[in-house]
Amino acid sequence: MRDRMQEAIKRSKADYSEIRIEEKESTRIAYQGKDLENAGTVLDKGGIVRVLVRSKGWGVATFNNLDDLATRVDQAYQCAQVASSPEPIEMAEVEPVEKAITVKMKLDFRNVSLAEKKALAERQNDILRGYSDKIIDTFSLYVDSFSRVTFANSQGTFIEAERPSVALAAVAIARDGDNVQQAHKTDAAPAGFEYVLEKEELAKQAARRAVELLGAKRVMGGQYPVVLDPLLASVFIHEAFGHLSESDFVYENPKAREMMVLGRQFGKELLNVYDDGSIEGLRGTTLYDDEGTPGRRNDLIKDGILVGRLHSRETAAKMGERPTGNARAVNYRFAPIVRMTNTAIQNGDSSFADMIRDIELGIYACDAYGGETQLENFSFSSGYAYMIRHGQIAEMVKDVILAGNLFMTLANIDLIGNDFRWISGAGGCGKANQANLPIDCGAPHIRIQNVVIGGES
Repeated sequence: MRDRMQEAIKRSKADYSEIRIEEKESTRIAYQGKDLENAGTVLDKGGIVRVLVRSKGWGVATFNNLDDLATRVDQAYQCAQVASSPEPIEMAEVEPVEKAITVKMKLDFRNVSLAEKKALAERQNDILRGYSDKIIDTFSLYVDSFSRVTFANSQGTFIEAERPSVALAAVAIARDGDNVQQAHKTDAAPAGFEYVLEKEELAKQAARRAVELLGAKRVMGGQYPVVLDPLLASVFIHEAFGHLSESDFVYENPKAREMMVLGRQFGKELLNVYDDGSIEGLRGTTLYDDEGTPGRRNDLIKDGILVGRLHSRETAAKMGERPTGNARAVNYRFAPIVRMTNTAIQNGDSSFADMIRDIELGIYACDAYGGETQLENFSFSSGYAYMIRHGQIAEMVKDVILAGNLFMTLANIDLIGNDFRWISGAGGCGKANQANLPIDCGAPHIRIQNVVIGGES
């Protein structure tokens, strides 16, 4: 394959050319209620050619037949010829590399029978359904995938990478009269089948939470000091801040450029945020992105100051900065765009007890159920929450919606916990019709003053 890819690239008439080929084997088993919804394995193979004619623009060709790569390169070139970029397109320099990235799984899920995988998903579902007679519906999911991605470009880079993934998800819906509540738990990793063994607690937690929420009161709307658990804090920093750090969005949006000025004060000195695609064992780790740029730690906020953003080679050239290893594509059907990898709030030095000790009336918000962002404004729903009364965790409450302005909220973070953890879910990040890109996000507990909470009035 290497010889065929490099020979096709040599024949390209473009200023820059690349080929990315992916072979993927995946298994999905899902239970809905008592019924097996589906169980099967899918094999997918295909590729994408992307070429650049600097004075014109990009041309792309995707394909499933790998026999005639030279023709695909020419098709992409013809597409580039009819492009009409308003200005010449440049790419920041990246040192060419040759690399083979292989993985070792303790228990390779490709060698595990479909029957055994089905039995695992069924056990999870049985736990959900049997937890309480108040559980009225369930969803149990097992997913694995193994991809081989081969990348070559006209500047001498050639990378072969293996990318495994395994995941579980459990959803429980509970009802008491007209009161219906839902809870979910997920877990995933770039690992083998061993990672999902003995995970019964995952389903138990989902079922327990759904039943507990039946007894929770609706929160009273107002302004509170709020402590976010690591899961909600990590989702917050990914969604509300991380996407604003993706420089294709910044470059193309005048208001975003005005907001995301390097050197701007974003928070107190205790606040540090970074994105790192080089950390072993995380779902967002790439080592090399889909342009062949090495992944690395990129500091975004340092001591409360905006110091960096995320780049592809093209956006780095446009903004006079260096590539960061964040050009990623969800699969071979798409060209890479600027995406996060593993995004996190750095660990602090406060204990959880310190965070709540002086709160007379506040909220401890946990888990993430959904939300939306519009530039600097955000709205997030927690999965569940507790009132904080006189420095103690009190009763559970529900329907806690956090809303506000990102910059004001970051400035109001006054304590950061010392209990950092990475959050690995079964889903992924979506952007520009590229959904479920593997990412991880992480955080310790954080405390935010003066948060507006939607709820009963």
